[in-house]
Amino acid sequence: MEQFTDSKAIFYSKRANIFYLEKCRVMVKEGRVVYIQQTEDVTQSFNIPIANTTVILLGSSTSITQSAVKMLTSEGVLIGFSGSGGTPLVAAMDVEWFSAQNQYRPTEYLQSWMAFWFDETKRLHIAKQLQQLRLRYIEQVWSKDKDFQREGFYLDDVLTEKAIKSFAEKIEQCQDVSKLLSLDTAFTKQLYKIASDSTKQSNFIRNEEGRDEVNLFLNQGEYLAYGLAATTLWALGIPYGFAVMHSNTRRGALVFDVADLIKDTLILPLAFICAKAKMSEQAFRQQCLELFTRHNALDFMFDAVKQMSTEGYRL
Repeated sequence: MEQFTDSKAIFYSKRANIFYLEKCRVMVKEGRVVYIQQTEDVTQSFNIPIANTTVILLGSSTSITQSAVKMLTSEGVLIGFSGSGGTPLVAAMDVEWFSAQNQYRPTEYLQSWMAFWFDETKRLHIAKQLQQLRLRYIEQVWSKDKDFQREGFYLDDVLTEKAIKSFAEKIEQCQDVSKLLSLDTAFTKQLYKIASDSTKQSNFIRNEEGRDEVNLFLNQGEYLAYGLAATTLWALGIPYGFAVMHSNTRRGALVFDVADLIKDTLILPLAFICAKAKMSEQAFRQQCLELFTRHNALDFMFDAVKQMSTEGYRL
Protein backbone atom coordinates (compact mmCIF):
# COMPACT_ATOMS: atom_id res chain seq x y z
CA MET A 1 0.00 0.00 0.00
CA GLU A 2 2.78 2.41 0.87
CA GLN A 3 4.27 2.33 -2.61
CA PHE A 4 1.30 4.28 -3.98
CA THR A 5 1.82 7.22 -1.64
CA ASP A 6 5.18 7.72 -3.36
CA SER A 7 3.97 7.15 -6.91
CA LYS A 8 5.25 9.57 -9.52
CA ALA A 9 2.74 12.41 -9.86
CA ILE A 10 1.10 13.03 -13.23
CA PHE A 11 -0.72 16.32 -13.72
CA TYR A 12 -4.46 15.77 -14.03
CA SER A 13 -4.48 17.55 -17.38
CA LYS A 14 -1.95 15.02 -18.70
CA ARG A 15 -3.64 11.83 -17.52
CA ALA A 16 -4.60 9.52 -20.34
CA ASN A 17 -7.15 7.02 -19.05
CA ILE A 18 -10.90 6.90 -18.53
CA PHE A 19 -12.34 3.48 -17.71
CA TYR A 20 -15.87 2.24 -18.27
CA LEU A 21 -16.25 -1.18 -16.62
CA GLU A 22 -19.15 -3.61 -16.51
CA LYS A 23 -19.69 -7.22 -15.42
CA CYS A 24 -16.55 -7.26 -13.30
CA ARG A 25 -15.12 -6.88 -9.80
CA VAL A 26 -12.73 -4.05 -8.91
CA MET A 27 -10.36 -4.91 -6.08
CA VAL A 28 -6.81 -4.69 -4.79
CA LYS A 29 -4.57 -7.57 -5.74
CA GLU A 30 -0.87 -7.76 -4.87
CA GLY A 31 -0.69 -4.04 -4.19
CA ARG A 32 -2.42 -3.05 -7.45
CA VAL A 33 -5.95 -2.02 -8.33
CA VAL A 34 -7.33 -4.51 -10.83
CA TYR A 35 -10.65 -5.42 -12.39
CA ILE A 36 -11.52 -9.09 -12.73
CA GLN A 37 -13.80 -10.48 -15.42
CA GLN A 38 -15.02 -14.04 -15.25
CA THR A 39 -16.56 -16.26 -17.93
CA GLU A 40 -17.54 -19.91 -17.76
CA ASP A 41 -14.06 -21.03 -18.71
CA VAL A 42 -11.59 -18.37 -17.60
CA THR A 43 -10.99 -15.61 -15.09
CA GLN A 44 -8.97 -12.63 -16.31
CA SER A 45 -7.36 -9.86 -14.25
CA PHE A 46 -6.45 -6.45 -15.71
CA ASN A 47 -4.39 -3.74 -14.04
CA ILE A 48 -5.74 -0.17 -13.68
CA PRO A 49 -2.89 2.39 -13.86
CA ILE A 50 -4.31 4.60 -11.13
CA ALA A 51 -1.66 7.34 -11.31
CA ASN A 52 -2.55 7.91 -14.99
CA THR A 53 -6.35 7.66 -14.67
CA THR A 54 -8.90 10.45 -14.27
CA VAL A 55 -12.29 8.70 -14.10
CA ILE A 56 -13.75 5.24 -13.60
CA LEU A 57 -17.39 4.62 -14.54
CA LEU A 58 -18.80 1.42 -13.07
CA GLY A 59 -21.61 0.07 -15.21
CA SER A 60 -24.02 -2.83 -14.82
CA SER A 61 -23.08 -5.84 -12.68
CA THR A 62 -19.96 -4.33 -11.13
CA SER A 63 -18.67 -4.30 -7.58
CA ILE A 64 -15.78 -2.53 -5.90
CA THR A 65 -14.02 -3.15 -2.61
CA GLN A 66 -13.30 -0.55 0.05
CA SER A 67 -9.55 -1.06 -0.34
CA ALA A 68 -9.84 -0.35 -4.07
CA VAL A 69 -11.84 2.83 -3.40
CA LYS A 70 -9.23 3.94 -0.88
CA MET A 71 -6.37 3.39 -3.31
CA LEU A 72 -8.17 5.06 -6.22
CA THR A 73 -9.10 8.15 -4.22
CA SER A 74 -5.56 8.40 -2.86
CA GLU A 75 -4.58 9.23 -6.46
CA GLY A 76 -7.58 11.52 -7.00
CA VAL A 77 -9.40 9.17 -9.39
CA LEU A 78 -13.11 10.07 -9.61
CA ILE A 79 -15.58 7.17 -9.38
CA GLY A 80 -19.11 7.14 -10.77
CA PHE A 81 -21.79 4.45 -10.95
CA SER A 82 -23.75 4.30 -14.17
CA GLY A 83 -26.19 2.22 -16.14
CA SER A 84 -25.27 0.12 -19.15
CA GLY A 85 -23.06 1.89 -21.67
CA GLY A 86 -22.13 4.63 -19.23
CA THR A 87 -25.59 6.23 -18.99
CA PRO A 88 -27.36 7.31 -16.98
CA LEU A 89 -25.12 8.24 -14.07
CA VAL A 90 -26.93 6.75 -11.07
CA ALA A 91 -24.68 7.81 -8.20
CA ALA A 92 -27.11 10.70 -7.64
CA MET A 93 -29.83 12.70 -9.38
CA ASP A 94 -27.36 15.40 -10.43
CA VAL A 95 -24.00 14.94 -12.09
CA GLU A 96 -22.19 13.65 -9.03
CA TRP A 97 -18.93 11.85 -8.49
CA PHE A 98 -17.36 10.09 -5.54
CA SER A 99 -14.42 12.41 -5.08
CA ALA A 100 -11.31 11.90 -3.03
CA GLN A 101 -11.68 13.76 0.27
CA ASN A 102 -8.38 15.58 -0.05
CA GLN A 103 -8.54 18.67 2.15
CA TYR A 104 -5.23 20.04 0.87
CA ARG A 105 -6.23 21.02 -2.62
CA PRO A 106 -5.42 24.63 -3.65
CA THR A 107 -7.94 27.38 -2.93
CA GLU A 108 -6.48 29.89 -5.41
CA TYR A 109 -9.02 29.21 -8.16
CA LEU A 110 -11.95 28.85 -5.78
CA GLN A 111 -11.22 32.27 -4.29
CA SER A 112 -10.95 33.83 -7.75
CA TRP A 113 -14.18 32.13 -8.86
CA MET A 114 -16.09 33.34 -5.81
CA ALA A 115 -14.83 36.89 -6.32
CA PHE A 116 -17.10 37.26 -9.36
CA TRP A 117 -19.75 34.56 -8.95
CA PHE A 118 -22.16 36.46 -6.68
CA ASP A 119 -22.32 39.39 -9.12
CA GLU A 120 -24.84 38.70 -11.90
CA THR A 121 -23.17 41.05 -14.39
CA LYS A 122 -19.74 39.52 -13.83
CA ARG A 123 -21.18 36.01 -14.03
CA LEU A 124 -22.71 36.85 -17.41
CA HIS A 125 -19.32 38.12 -18.60
CA ILE A 126 -17.68 34.81 -17.70
CA ALA A 127 -20.55 32.84 -19.29
CA LYS A 128 -19.88 34.74 -22.52
CA GLN A 129 -16.19 33.97 -22.23
CA LEU A 130 -17.01 30.27 -21.81
CA GLN A 131 -19.00 30.32 -25.05
CA GLN A 132 -16.21 32.14 -26.86
CA LEU A 133 -13.70 29.54 -25.69
CA ARG A 134 -16.08 26.83 -26.88
CA LEU A 135 -16.16 28.38 -30.37
CA ARG A 136 -12.39 28.76 -30.38
CA TYR A 137 -12.00 25.05 -29.67
CA ILE A 138 -14.35 24.12 -32.54
CA GLU A 139 -12.31 26.30 -34.88
CA GLN A 140 -9.05 24.83 -33.60
CA VAL A 141 -10.10 21.18 -33.96
CA TRP A 142 -12.26 21.26 -37.09
CA SER A 143 -9.60 23.23 -38.98
CA LYS A 144 -7.04 20.41 -38.65
CA ASP A 145 -8.77 17.09 -37.93
CA LYS A 146 -8.57 15.16 -41.22
CA ASP A 147 -10.97 12.44 -40.07
CA PHE A 148 -13.67 15.01 -39.34
CA GLN A 149 -13.01 16.83 -42.60
CA ARG A 150 -13.44 13.65 -44.63
CA GLU A 151 -16.92 13.34 -43.13
CA GLY A 152 -17.89 16.93 -43.91
CA PHE A 153 -16.97 18.68 -40.64
CA TYR A 154 -14.76 21.61 -41.59
CA LEU A 155 -14.71 25.35 -41.04
CA ASP A 156 -14.90 26.31 -44.72
CA ASP A 157 -18.38 24.82 -44.99
CA VAL A 158 -20.81 27.68 -45.64
CA LEU A 159 -23.41 26.61 -43.05
CA THR A 160 -20.79 25.92 -40.37
CA GLU A 161 -19.05 29.23 -40.94
CA LYS A 162 -22.37 31.08 -40.88
CA ALA A 163 -23.53 29.35 -37.68
CA ILE A 164 -20.29 30.09 -35.81
CA LYS A 165 -20.15 33.73 -36.97
CA SER A 166 -23.81 34.36 -36.09
CA PHE A 167 -23.47 32.77 -32.64
CA ALA A 168 -20.28 34.74 -31.89
CA GLU A 169 -22.05 38.01 -32.73
CA LYS A 170 -25.11 37.15 -30.64
CA ILE A 171 -22.92 36.24 -27.65
CA GLU A 172 -21.60 39.79 -27.53
CA GLN A 173 -25.10 41.30 -27.70
CA CYS A 174 -26.67 39.02 -25.09
CA GLN A 175 -27.93 40.75 -21.92
CA ASP A 176 -28.74 37.84 -19.61
CA VAL A 177 -27.73 34.24 -18.96
CA SER A 178 -31.12 32.71 -19.79
CA LYS A 179 -30.97 34.27 -23.26
CA LEU A 180 -27.41 33.07 -23.67
CA LEU A 181 -28.48 29.54 -22.76
CA SER A 182 -31.23 29.73 -25.39
CA LEU A 183 -28.69 30.84 -27.99
CA ASP A 184 -26.43 27.99 -26.92
CA THR A 185 -29.25 25.48 -27.47
CA ALA A 186 -30.11 26.96 -30.88
CA PHE A 187 -26.46 26.82 -31.97
CA THR A 188 -26.17 23.15 -30.96
CA LYS A 189 -29.31 22.38 -32.97
CA GLN A 190 -27.66 23.97 -36.00
CA LEU A 191 -24.65 21.72 -35.50
CA TYR A 192 -26.95 18.69 -35.25
CA LYS A 193 -28.46 19.68 -38.61
CA ILE A 194 -25.03 20.09 -40.18
CA ALA A 195 -23.91 16.74 -38.77
CA SER A 196 -27.03 14.86 -39.86
CA ASP A 197 -26.80 16.27 -43.39
CA SER A 198 -23.06 15.58 -43.65
CA THR A 199 -23.48 11.94 -42.61
CA LYS A 200 -26.79 11.46 -44.48
CA GLN A 201 -28.85 10.82 -41.35
CA SER A 202 -31.39 13.52 -42.05
CA ASN A 203 -34.16 12.09 -39.85
CA PHE A 204 -32.20 12.69 -36.65
CA ILE A 205 -33.96 14.30 -33.67
CA ARG A 206 -32.06 14.80 -30.41
CA ASN A 207 -33.77 12.79 -27.71
CA GLU A 208 -31.89 11.70 -24.61
CA GLU A 209 -34.33 8.80 -24.24
CA GLY A 210 -33.94 7.80 -27.89
CA ARG A 211 -32.67 4.30 -28.69
CA ASP A 212 -31.14 5.05 -32.09
CA GLU A 213 -27.36 4.83 -32.35
CA VAL A 214 -26.69 8.57 -32.66
CA ASN A 215 -28.62 9.43 -29.50
CA LEU A 216 -27.05 6.55 -27.59
CA PHE A 217 -23.57 7.59 -28.66
CA LEU A 218 -24.25 11.23 -27.78
CA ASN A 219 -25.40 10.21 -24.29
CA GLN A 220 -22.37 8.02 -23.68
CA GLY A 221 -19.89 10.54 -25.05
CA GLU A 222 -21.38 13.35 -22.99
CA TYR A 223 -20.96 11.36 -19.78
CA LEU A 224 -17.29 10.85 -20.63
CA ALA A 225 -17.02 14.62 -21.11
CA TYR A 226 -18.73 15.11 -17.74
CA GLY A 227 -16.03 12.94 -16.21
CA LEU A 228 -13.30 15.18 -17.62
CA ALA A 229 -15.16 18.28 -16.46
CA ALA A 230 -15.61 16.89 -12.94
CA THR A 231 -11.92 16.00 -12.79
CA THR A 232 -10.93 19.50 -13.90
CA LEU A 233 -13.07 21.20 -11.27
CA TRP A 234 -12.09 18.80 -8.48
CA ALA A 235 -8.37 19.23 -9.18
CA LEU A 236 -8.70 23.04 -9.21
CA GLY A 237 -10.81 22.99 -6.03
CA ILE A 238 -13.94 24.63 -7.50
CA PRO A 239 -17.25 23.13 -6.26
CA TYR A 240 -19.60 21.86 -8.95
CA GLY A 241 -22.52 24.02 -7.86
CA PHE A 242 -21.12 27.42 -8.90
CA ALA A 243 -22.32 27.40 -12.50
CA VAL A 244 -22.24 30.38 -14.85
CA MET A 245 -24.52 29.02 -17.59
CA HIS A 246 -26.73 26.18 -16.41
CA SER A 247 -29.01 26.60 -13.41
CA ASN A 248 -26.92 27.60 -10.42
CA THR A 249 -29.44 25.91 -8.13
CA ARG A 250 -28.28 22.47 -9.29
CA ARG A 251 -25.41 20.91 -7.42
CA GLY A 252 -23.63 19.61 -10.51
CA ALA A 253 -24.39 22.42 -12.95
CA LEU A 254 -20.83 23.69 -13.37
CA VAL A 255 -19.88 20.24 -14.65
CA PHE A 256 -22.34 20.77 -17.50
CA ASP A 257 -20.84 24.20 -18.22
CA VAL A 258 -17.27 22.94 -18.43
CA ALA A 259 -18.23 19.86 -20.46
CA ASP A 260 -19.83 22.19 -23.02
CA LEU A 261 -16.33 23.41 -23.87
CA ILE A 262 -15.61 20.18 -25.77
CA LYS A 263 -18.93 18.36 -26.33
CA ASP A 264 -19.97 19.95 -29.63
CA THR A 265 -16.42 19.93 -30.96
CA LEU A 266 -15.62 16.27 -30.33
CA ILE A 267 -18.61 14.21 -29.17
CA LEU A 268 -21.23 15.58 -31.56
CA PRO A 269 -19.48 14.84 -34.88
CA LEU A 270 -18.02 11.57 -33.63
CA ALA A 271 -21.45 10.25 -32.61
CA PHE A 272 -22.80 10.79 -36.12
CA ILE A 273 -19.68 9.40 -37.80
CA CYS A 274 -19.63 6.25 -35.66
CA ALA A 275 -23.38 5.69 -36.08
CA LYS A 276 -22.97 5.93 -39.84
CA ALA A 277 -20.14 3.37 -39.66
CA LYS A 278 -22.30 1.03 -37.49
CA MET A 279 -19.66 0.91 -34.76
CA SER A 280 -20.24 -0.84 -31.46
CA GLU A 281 -20.67 1.11 -28.24
CA GLN A 282 -17.27 -0.07 -27.05
CA ALA A 283 -15.60 1.07 -30.28
CA PHE A 284 -17.31 4.46 -30.01
CA ARG A 285 -16.10 4.98 -26.44
CA GLN A 286 -12.56 4.07 -27.50
CA GLN A 287 -12.78 6.61 -30.34
CA CYS A 288 -13.89 9.25 -27.80
CA LEU A 289 -10.91 8.59 -25.56
CA GLU A 290 -8.52 8.73 -28.50
CA LEU A 291 -10.03 12.06 -29.57
CA PHE A 292 -9.67 13.47 -26.05
CA THR A 293 -5.99 12.61 -26.14
CA ARG A 294 -5.33 13.71 -29.72
CA HIS A 295 -6.88 17.13 -29.21
CA ASN A 296 -5.69 17.69 -25.63
CA ALA A 297 -9.26 18.00 -24.34
CA LEU A 298 -8.37 17.84 -20.66
CA ASP A 299 -5.53 20.33 -21.12
CA PHE A 300 -7.93 22.71 -22.84
CA MET A 301 -10.52 22.39 -20.06
CA PHE A 302 -7.95 23.12 -17.37
CA ASP A 303 -6.62 26.15 -19.27
CA ALA A 304 -10.14 27.43 -19.96
CA VAL A 305 -11.31 27.19 -16.34
CA LYS A 306 -8.09 28.82 -15.11
CA GLN A 307 -8.54 31.61 -17.65
CA MET A 308 -12.17 32.21 -16.63
CA SER A 309 -11.23 32.18 -12.97
CA THR A 310 -8.43 34.70 -13.45
CA GLU A 311 -10.56 36.91 -15.72
CA GLY A 312 -13.43 36.86 -13.24
CA TYR A 313 -11.17 37.91 -10.38
CA ARG A 314 -9.97 40.92 -12.37
CA LEU A 315 -13.46 42.20 -13.25
